[in-house]
Formats: sequence, structure tokens, C-alpha cells
Amino acid sequence: MNAPSRPTARQYWALTKPRVVALIVFTAIVGMFMAVPGWPPAREAILGFLGIWLAASSAAAINQLLDSRIDAKMARTSWRPIVAGQVTPTQALVFALILAAASMLILVVWVNLVTAVLTFASLIGYAVIYTVFLKRATPQNIVIGGVAGAAPPLLGWAAVTGMQGEWDWAHALLLVLIIFVWTPPHFWALAIFRRADYARAMVPMLPVTHGVQYTRWQILFYTVLLVAVTVLPWAVGMSGLFYLGGALVLGAVFLYYAWKLMDPPDELYAMRVFNYSIVYLMALFAFLMIDHWLLPSLQPAAAFELQPMR
Repeated sequence: MNAPSRPTARQYWALTKPRVVALIVFTAIVGMFMAVPGWPPAREAILGFLGIWLAASSAAAINQLLDSRIDAKMARTSWRPIVAGQVTPTQALVFALILAAASMLILVVWVNLVTAVLTFASLIGYAVIYTVFLKRATPQNIVIGGVAGAAPPLLGWAAVTGMQGEWDWAHALLLVLIIFVWTPPHFWALAIFRRADYARAMVPMLPVTHGVQYTRWQILFYTVLLVAVTVLPWAVGMSGLFYLGGALVLGAVFLYYAWKLMDPPDELYAMRVFNYSIVYLMALFAFLMIDHWLLPSLQPAAAFELQPMR
């Protein structure tokens, strides 16, 4: 394939997986709002947002570069710019490195070193450790690699606090835990629908190695665990009844989807579960932010008090 010497801005934009990165950055923003009462400090929030967004975009571009051979074998990813010959591997690498360098510069100089270190570790965890090693090594790739993908709320929290508060780590890591437990049912639903692609690309996703029915049971198990984990912010006093009600309703719907997936009405149902999981996470974190920032009067005394949030 003859690649153009000057890819368009749209093709470079596609390298960054903008829809995926948008969800990542949104959870980081919620982490910023959860970290402090009222508005987070403007400079740290804006520059932290920019640095985290650039790092996530860089990781996405590196992921596409390293996965280009696999992507070429999968219908879901065969259109990506490197596979389609719209961007050369060298151009993609230079682009990703520029984004990463800009991210680190912003975070180190204008935010804080803690955020820069955590963001860099997350970038390496996803773009290198997961993409190069875990994805091809084990059907638990999503579970183990999910640590890097779950980090954005911690990064946002660190950007506005520097993780200097007594309970900053404990509170921020609860948000990380939610995304960590959410990742397997989210991604395995997609893997069920795309299992032929993964088998053709020789990627050991759970439906390929252990079968669809086993994967369905795992999705149900992790969804039950997810509902329990999402109660923790309320239990430790981070959030109030508004968040708790939203989390329980969203979780009940997710459980319904996971249970129905055990005997789905059609092959497309797995994609409905996947699509709902995205809506679920966005809505859950929106409930967190609304409850924390707009509705402080609904915050009850914590069942297990770690530290007053106000």
C-alpha cells in the first residue's frame, strides 16, 4: 500500500482513539472534582486535563502501531489509519512520541511530579506492557492490564491535590477499583461478539480460549462484584444517597443485561451489553460528580468514616 507523505489531521486524530480517550478523560475530570470541595483549582485542572488527554492519546497511537498486524486481521480494526496505509509506522511513532513528550512537559512543569509519574506509568502499562505482552500471553489480559486503564480518576485526583492529603490515596483508589472491576464485563462482551476476529488474529481472549458460556459466567460474576464495589464510595462517606440510588439502579440494569446474556435472544445481544457498559460507566461517574459537587446536603454520615470530605 502506498502511504501518503502527509497524513491528514483527521487520520492523525483517528490514531488517538478519540471515543475511548473521551471516556478516559471524563473519569479523570470526575476524579478532579471528587478530590476537593467546590471547584478544583483552575490551573491544575485545565493543565492536568490537557496532560492526561495527551498521554492517553499517545498510548492509543502506540497501541495502534504495535497492534497493526493484529488489526489487519480483524474486521473491527481493519480500517485503522496504519492498517489502511494512511499513516506510516514511522509517522505514527513520531506523532505518539510528540504527544507523550508534550504530556510529560505539561504535567512536570505546570501540574506536579506525582501526576506526571503516575500518568507515565499508566501510559507504559497500557501501550507497552498490555499491548506487547499481556494481550498475547494470557486470557486474563484484560483483568491484569485493566490496572493501567483504570488509572484516570487517580491521575485527575493527583493533578489537583498532589496526593498530599491523608486519605487521598484511599479515596482515589476506590474510583480506580470501580473501573478495574468494570473492565472485564465491558470488554468480554465485545470479545464474545468479535471472538472469530480474535481467533483469526491468534489473540487469547477468554471466549476463544475458554468458550463463550464460560465467558458469560465470568461477565455475570464481575457484574455482581461491580455492583458491590460501587457501593463503597457511599459506605466510606465519599458520596451520598443521590449517588447510591443512581449506582444501584444502574447496577440493577447491568445485572439484568449480564443475566440475559447467559441465554441471549440473538448474537447481537453481546454488543448491547457492551454498549450499555459504556453508558453505565459515564452515568455512574456523572452521579458521583453531581452528588459530590451539587448536592452536598444529601451526604449522610459515613457508614465507615475514613475522613470527612467537606
